Amino acid sequence: MITSLTRHCMQNNASIVSRATTLAATTAHHATSSSPASIPGRRYLSDDSLTMSLKTAWSTPIKEGATIPKVIFKTRVRVASDVENPFDWKDVTSEDYFKGKRSVLFALPGAFTPTCSSTHVPGYDAAYDEIKSLGIDEIYCLSVNDTFVMRQWGLKLGLSEDKTIGANGFEKVKLIPDGAALFTRGMGMSTLWTSERGFGERSWRYSAVIDDMKVEKMFIEGGGITQNSGPDPFEVSDADTMLEYLRSCTK
Repeated sequence: MITSLTRHCMQNNASIVSRATTLAATTAHHATSSSPASIPGRRYLSDDSLTMSLKTAWSTPIKEGATIPKVIFKTRVRVASDVENPFDWKDVTSEDYFKGKRSVLFALPGAFTPTCSSTHVPGYDAAYDEIKSLGIDEIYCLSVNDTFVMRQWGLKLGLSEDKTIGANGFEKVKLIPDGAALFTRGMGMSTLWTSERGFGERSWRYSAVIDDMKVEKMFIEGGGITQNSGPDPFEVSDADTMLEYLRSCTK
């Protein structure tokens, strides 16, 4: 004998089965007919729309004679500890790096990338002593990468690490982590690599002599920035070109 309670449960079960059948059919329909291209009104970001999101000033190189941007770099310094990663955070400013000094700065698209690793950094590392003898106080390499990546890259390249307490990097070429691209934007050297490499926002490749916070000389690859560039030019920001310029200054 079917009680009212049993009849009620049977009706609920039938309703649940009906809803499940409808949901399955709807899901199957979307799986086969709702690809991104077939959904009316759906729009995806293009390379052009992403590039347009960069402020024009961020990709307009500053001129020789201009003052470099004043920003804070998030770095790590060595502390007295026996742990595997004996470092602590330290804010380092543009003034800390460049004020009261005549420095060489070269910037590149990314740590661990081929040209940067095989030629750009090794070239400056090899020419370090001669560049210093030509009236240069420091040589810096900058990339839009965080401080952890920059240190591991330097170690991978075989750069000699400064292991004294309070040290902030390597003994010769110093690596500057511009993780948020603030300095790069201020220099007007920001570029987006989207479909070409998937890098996102990085620095265009260049080198410069910075004398007490002012740009003395700049060498910009390709003569200017190309957004989402296919080629990665490397002709004028190399150590040899910098040496040639510095030698000319002593004549």
